[in-house]
Amino acid sequence: MIYLIAILVIGGLFVSLAILLLVAERYLVRYGPCAVGINEGSSVLKVQGGGTLLAALYENKVFIPSACGGKGSCGYCKVMVVAGGGPILPTETPFLNRVEMRSGMRLACQVKIKQDMEIRIPEDLLNVKQYQARVSLVRELTRDIKEVEFDLLDPEAIEQRPGQYVQIQAPGPEGPVFRAYSISSPMYEKRHVQLNVRLVPGGIASTYIHGLKAGDPVVLTGAYGEFRLSEDPDREIVCVGGGCGMAPMRNIIYSLYRRWPDRSCWLFFGCRSTRDVFYLEEYRQLAKQHPNFKIVYALSDPLGPGESWDGETGFIHLAVDKKLIPGINRQAFLCGPPPMIEAVIDVLKSKGLTDAAIFYDKF
Repeated sequence: MIYLIAILVIGGLFVSLAILLLVAERYLVRYGPCAVGINEGSSVLKVQGGGTLLAALYENKVFIPSACGGKGSCGYCKVMVVAGGGPILPTETPFLNRVEMRSGMRLACQVKIKQDMEIRIPEDLLNVKQYQARVSLVRELTRDIKEVEFDLLDPEAIEQRPGQYVQIQAPGPEGPVFRAYSISSPMYEKRHVQLNVRLVPGGIASTYIHGLKAGDPVVLTGAYGEFRLSEDPDREIVCVGGGCGMAPMRNIIYSLYRRWPDRSCWLFFGCRSTRDVFYLEEYRQLAKQHPNFKIVYALSDPLGPGESWDGETGFIHLAVDKKLIPGINRQAFLCGPPPMIEAVIDVLKSKGLTDAAIFYDKF
C-alpha cells in the first residue's frame, strides 16, 4: 500500500508539473509578433506568436484540411515548413512517413509559432473559402444515407472540380469540429452544394447533419481534394463507389456529360442489399440520353425474403474485373472503404491502369 501511495504521489507531481509548464508557456512566455511567409513570400501573415500554425492560418482565412479540430488525431493538416518550425514532435510522427519528414512536412495543428516561419502549401488551398450557407433540401436516400443540399449565401458561388469535397463545421463537445464530405452536385451548379451523408452511430458531424432541416444555417469550407478529371475526350472514365462513396461519382458523371455528351464512362456501385440501392433509376434515364454511359450495381449480401434483383452480385471489384476489358485508355476514380479500394486498385492495374491514372478516397 505504501508503494502504491508513493507511485500515485509521484504521478500526481509529474502531472501537476506538466500542467504548470503548459500554463507558464501560455501566459508567461511572450513570443511577440511573428511573420509566416507562404510559398516563397507570395503571401505573408502577421500573427501573434505562441499559438498553433493551424489556428493562425484559419484566423487569416487560409483554410487547410483538418477533421479533428486541431487535436492531432486526423493527420490531415499537413504543410511543408521550410524554416522556423522547430523539431518534429512525437505527436506528429504517427502521421508522417520518412519522405515527408525529410521534406519538412508537419502537422499544422502541432507546430507552435515561436519565431518567423516559412511554409509551403498547395496553391489550390489558397483559393479555399469559408461559406455561410442555408439548408435548402433534405432527402432520405436509404435507411442511413441522406441527400442534403445547401444554398450558398456568402460567398454566393463555389468553384470546384469533379470529385472534390467540402468540410462542414459541426458543434462538438469541446468546440466546433470540421468533417469532410464529397460534393455530389456537379461543378456547373455553383450556387449550391449537395452531399450524401451516412449516419455514423455516435458521429458528431453526421448526427448534426442528419438533424438539419430546411432553413437551418450552416458553415462550410472548400473546395478541397486532388481529383482531376482528364480533359482527353477519348479517355474512358471508370467510377467505382460504395455507400456514400456515390457522392463524388455523381459529381463526376453529371459534370462529364454536360461537357462531353458522347464520352465513355462506367459506374460501378457496390451495395449490401436492395435497401441500399439509390439513384439507379435516375442513372438509367441518363444512360438513355448518353448511350456510352454504362451502369453496374452489385449486391454483396444474399437476397432477403421478398427481394428480387436482376443485376450483379458479389463484391464490386469482381464486377469491375468481369466487365472491363484490358488495354483501354482509362482514368479511374474510387471512393469507399479501404478494403474495397485496395481490391479495385488491384483489378484496375491488371487491366493496364497505372497509379497516376487512379484517384481514390478512403473512408
